[in-house]
Amino acid sequence: MPYQRTLPYVDPDEPQSLPSRAIARLVNTRAMVSIESSLLYQLTTWRVVPILMRLTGGRFAGLLPVPVGVLDTRNPRNGSRHRRAVVYFHDGNRVIVTPSKAGLPDHPFWYQNAVADPDVIFEAEPYRVEVVEDPASQERLWALADRVHGASAIYRERAAKFGRVIPILRLTPR
Repeated sequence: MPYQRTLPYVDPDEPQSLPSRAIARLVNTRAMVSIESSLLYQLTTWRVVPILMRLTGGRFAGLLPVPVGVLDTRNPRNGSRHRRAVVYFHDGNRVIVTPSKAGLPDHPFWYQNAVADPDVIFEAEPYRVEVVEDPASQERLWALADRVHGASAIYRERAAKFGRVIPILRLTPR
């Protein structure tokens, strides 16, 4: 059962916080790239955060240096629900998320689920997912994403080395 929390509005035009800038520097280190690429990190980090958010009524998200929300998708093959923590920001009344997976070669499963079944739940509210395909919109939204989470540019560079382009998803309230 999802917890109830009012989704904090993340304005990408606000200056990036000091902890967020520090995280951006940290994720570009060789040690952090190794950690983020490890199976243990991939299997635990973004899966544990939703559990901690539920147990703390969403207060755990306030401790993180980047804005994080829980995205609930449905696996189209078996109908099971999957909850993952994702970094987000707002573009007007829409929520923007980027399935970066720290720049690794594959898209995260939640992205594949959201594309297959675009009716999702984000922070206990229903949304419809749309992949942003217009190059001008992508460029504008990536500039905003870089302001909110400086590591997103690093993740795009890493993904490009594998031949992967990180998509941008726009969540529109239903």
